[in-house]
Amino acid sequence: MYAITTILIALVLSFCSADGKSVLGVFQSHTAWENNGQYITRFLYHGESGLLSYRLENVALAVHKEAKLLLFQGIESFENLSCLDRVSKAQFKIPLSTEEHNQTIPQQARPQTWHVMYADRYTCQEEELDGVLEDVGFQLIMLNPDSAGNPTDHFSAEEAGLHSFFFMLILAYFVASCIYMQPLWQALYKGGPMHTVLKVLSTALFLQALSVLLNYIHMARYARDGVGTPLMGNLAEFCDMVAQVQMMYMLLSLCMGWTLSRGRKSQSKPLQWDSSPASTALALGGVITQGALLIWEQFEDMEHHSYHGYNGLPGLLLMILRVSLTLIFASVLYQIISAERSTLKRDFYLNFAKGCFLWFLCHPVLVLLSILFSEHQKEKVITIGVILCQSISVVILYRLFLSRSLYWEVSSLSSVTLPLTMSRSQRGRF
Repeated sequence: MYAITTILIALVLSFCSADGKSVLGVFQSHTAWENNGQYITRFLYHGESGLLSYRLENVALAVHKEAKLLLFQGIESFENLSCLDRVSKAQFKIPLSTEEHNQTIPQQARPQTWHVMYADRYTCQEEELDGVLEDVGFQLIMLNPDSAGNPTDHFSAEEAGLHSFFFMLILAYFVASCIYMQPLWQALYKGGPMHTVLKVLSTALFLQALSVLLNYIHMARYARDGVGTPLMGNLAEFCDMVAQVQMMYMLLSLCMGWTLSRGRKSQSKPLQWDSSPASTALALGGVITQGALLIWEQFEDMEHHSYHGYNGLPGLLLMILRVSLTLIFASVLYQIISAERSTLKRDFYLNFAKGCFLWFLCHPVLVLLSILFSEHQKEKVITIGVILCQSISVVILYRLFLSRSLYWEVSSLSSVTLPLTMSRSQRGRF
């Protein structure tokens, strides 16, 4: 079931496209008539010398239709307006009467979202359109000023700085891998009681690093042409989603496995994180639920990002799921810790709880905190915060399961009552 969920996510993402700030498409009169204007895109301009540039394929047809671009500052400026009010109250009306045109956006004290719509003489007519009207092909480019004040920056204000952040993160991953790769590989090669958990943690960390690398490649190209490499962006989301699924499966299996196993009278078999059918079933249920919500969210949010602000129903349900899982983990670990007499074992479970809570709560908490920030800062706060918090969570779990001062001392006291331990006869299979 886990493999099926992963394959399904991959198939869905392969058909998703990333939205860029260099937009290619067609102006459609029927779409504009049905929706009181054809919505094109949005862009956060900042500073002065912002630029909107268009290029048309059929200027004569656009002139015949009396086509124009409508620019609104903020979605509340046009969302509840009638068709005629939209056309008359737009902050800018740009007639599509030439093959190319550059429109300068006025200076603004703080970043503002500008929405672009298309309308023509058929948009607000009451009677239904007769016949098939030919579409007008276009290319739309939106640019912010760079450090020198020239309009050459394709990044919207909410994306500014993410490119540099991903570069610094790649550098950090590279340095950490040079330092810790060999000891970790030796631990995995030797096997032992933590072999399975370390494999899952290593895989999740590798997928996170790969997601960061793919995002950097996408943004490096995006900085040049405003489109980037959408496939790279989609693959980055896919890698992050698989990492989320893997971590949820592992953490659920561990917590549920420990709780269900405590009721057994016989301790002849050592505890393993995936040995209980009940814990495996519960973990699969959580994984499938999260996978379904992640896929649903991709259909709801056309501007694809690895970390969303939870504006829609699937995002809200994902937040509720993660908070609910945190409460379940807290309840399970509280029962275990309160009944545990060994100080070393209690420390083991407490540190494990820190890693779990940080992994699942960072995203909902950062979404709530982002309310305090302005619009152009929200995405950066969520993206940077979640990546850093989940990386710290993985480090905490690594230190816990590799710690000689904690796990190996405790395991020497009782080799069959600790979570995730194995008898010597079983180590050879791993």
